Amino acid sequence: MDKLHIEQITGLIEQNPDWHRTRLSKELCKIWGWQSGNGQIKDISCRDLLRDLDKAGIISLPPARHMTRRPGIGADKIEHIVHNTGAIVACLDEVRPLQIEIARSKDDIKVFKSYIDQYHYLGFDRSIGENIKYFVKSRDGIPLACLMFGSSAWKCRARDEYIGWTSEQRRTALYLVTNNSRYLIFPWVRIPHLASHILGKVAQRISGDFQVKYGHPILLLETFVEQGRFRGTCYKAANWLYVGYTTGRGRDSRSHQATLPLKDVWLYPLQSQKSIGALRGKCTL
Repeated sequence: MDKLHIEQITGLIEQNPDWHRTRLSKELCKIWGWQSGNGQIKDISCRDLLRDLDKAGIISLPPARHMTRRPGIGADKIEHIVHNTGAIVACLDEVRPLQIEIARSKDDIKVFKSYIDQYHYLGFDRSIGENIKYFVKSRDGIPLACLMFGSSAWKCRARDEYIGWTSEQRRTALYLVTNNSRYLIFPWVRIPHLASHILGKVAQRISGDFQVKYGHPILLLETFVEQGRFRGTCYKAANWLYVGYTTGRGRDSRSHQATLPLKDVWLYPLQSQKSIGALRGKCTL
């Protein structure tokens, strides 16, 4: 974030003391042209940036209107739906070709949240900003897994060093990166090589799905795998790249101490090194 942008932020705050943080972020998005291909402004990403600058003492934001909710607590109470949990033991050829479907309707989203909240070790917290939720079913329509891709991390040293971008390049191109924040093979499913196969199939379509829903492609997938709990085997088998690990501070850390579990960082450029060049603004696809 350069000096000009800081001056624009502080100027808006000083000139409009009655503005709340949401109004401020929306106005800045208009000034900076922060919007997706379909015209949707990226005020959630902007608010994350403003909070980081505020915590660093670079700017002074107006008080938040509401307390930030704790993970897992929100207006939407997740209903735990009863699922068929009968064991599914098969080889991959017995369930291919897989059906990969986007959760679109309210009922779909309700079922998706129920799966994640009951069976994923992190539960279902929330999905902010641009995101796509996938169901994965066998060729006979039997549910096997679900995945969610959403907003990428604002900063990640291992990722940012791999891409080789400046702060300005990251600010401009971050919307072209999406994070695999949840990946759940249902615990009653035992199908060797299913997890890596799903990742490969999703990688073939996800950029087009974002193009349809949000008006822009995706160039890079990222995920964070908790050390000591998982080894990232399926990502490695699906040709994702291990590029390092997180600091353990998290995006909302107020200190320089590690307070969260360390996580391995895995990346998947959707068009190989050409995608990296595009993220740096050095070439077009």
